Amino acid sequence: MSLTPLPALLDATLRTVARRYRLPPLERASSLTDATNPATALAIVIEEARRIQADGHAPGADLRQRFIDALARMIRDAMDPSSGDPSFQASVLRHDAPNVREYASLSAHAEQDRRALHSAVNAIAHPAKLERSAQAWQRDGLARLHAAATAASWAELQAALAQLLALPEMATDAAFEQDIVKLEDSPALERMLRLDALAADADVRRYRALWVRQGPLVGSTVAVAQGVASQQRGAAVEALAAQALDALARRLDAVDEQRTYRVVTSMRVPSSVPGRHDRAKTEWDAILLERARGNDAASAWNLRFLVEAKASADAATTDLPRLLRGLTLLAHAAPDTVYAFETHQGTVHVHGASLHALTTDEAALPREVLYCCDASADATPRLLGAASRMQLLSAQASLEYASALAQRPDADPDGLGVIWHALLTLPQWQAVLHQYPSLRQVRELMVAIDDLRAALDEMDDGGIASSVCA
Repeated sequence: MSLTPLPALLDATLRTVARRYRLPPLERASSLTDATNPATALAIVIEEARRIQADGHAPGADLRQRFIDALARMIRDAMDPSSGDPSFQASVLRHDAPNVREYASLSAHAEQDRRALHSAVNAIAHPAKLERSAQAWQRDGLARLHAAATAASWAELQAALAQLLALPEMATDAAFEQDIVKLEDSPALERMLRLDALAADADVRRYRALWVRQGPLVGSTVAVAQGVASQQRGAAVEALAAQALDALARRLDAVDEQRTYRVVTSMRVPSSVPGRHDRAKTEWDAILLERARGNDAASAWNLRFLVEAKASADAATTDLPRLLRGLTLLAHAAPDTVYAFETHQGTVHVHGASLHALTTDEAALPREVLYCCDASADATPRLLGAASRMQLLSAQASLEYASALAQRPDADPDGLGVIWHALLTLPQWQAVLHQYPSLRQVRELMVAIDDLRAALDEMDDGGIASSVCA
């Protein structure tokens, strides 16, 4: 089944709404100069290489050199002590220093180890347990043990365990002794003690300072507050986008004599829809539904249009792969089945045929989905996405060049050519090679909520009505 024609009002709105986030025409790589931002230069060179490959040709040596020069400049900028990228500098330090690599590896599991130790200590030394069942000779040592675990003082915890094991009464309680020995020999405790010891290392202190410069630590009060604020901001943008779509639905309902329209929000895809749900969008922000006018209230609806709300263009760019997988999932719906979707407005039933008609074809996407945003447009859009930049900087050759730069400012960047070769040949670099088309596609699908409202206000209801009803 193919998509049915859009209602005329919706079609006209999508054609006339301003696209303030649309990308400007891309420069040619030959026009780049040393004054061009290196990330911008990389995006332009990569896209030119992709187009050349798509035409069946191999990018030349000149383009390769432009890539190496731009990547080398981006790495040098990122390594600048005052204005550089602390995340990248931390990665280089981790690459160079064995103690930092060990610290980073242990830190990745530290929270899990901390919880395991807390659980093990609570099992034998929780205050309630001490009151209920601990013997008198055990209580002081167990209280010290519990206090050390609560304070995450692992050296103090180890000392408390040793003190308990040294008590002469320990020989009278084999089961208790076994619990204490097991905790003392715990790999989790060994790792946390090693983590504390490494924290005094000079390179590790530099590494931790670089991480602090990136922003509040995960789990900190500031990080939690920022997370709450971000959620509130996202919810506000979703509400504004839903209001704009609802205004469109009311206009459609007023002029269309054959169909009726409604908007639902937070539509969750049921497990009964076949296909892969993992890594796919399974909750949609705002959805325009329609069905024949005059149908009873229990009749199923057709999915007509999808709107996703994002607080920034960058957020939409990273969301696009999940959105495309979500559309693919919906398109797996059986055409002759009615599916029950949970929404903020309650359960709604949707004809599978309207889901099955969805496609990820680039030409069809503007008739199916829209990203709505309330951020102002960037004066100079960032052409190299954050994920692509990270992959380029995280490559082994980039880290080796950055390490060499720290020793010799005139280090030869030609080793970065291996990344150029990987970019053109290896599957794991395909997302970077195609990052500009993805960015362009997202920007084409994105409108400002204010611009959507303005486009609706400018629509001539009388002129639209006749074409809608025809």
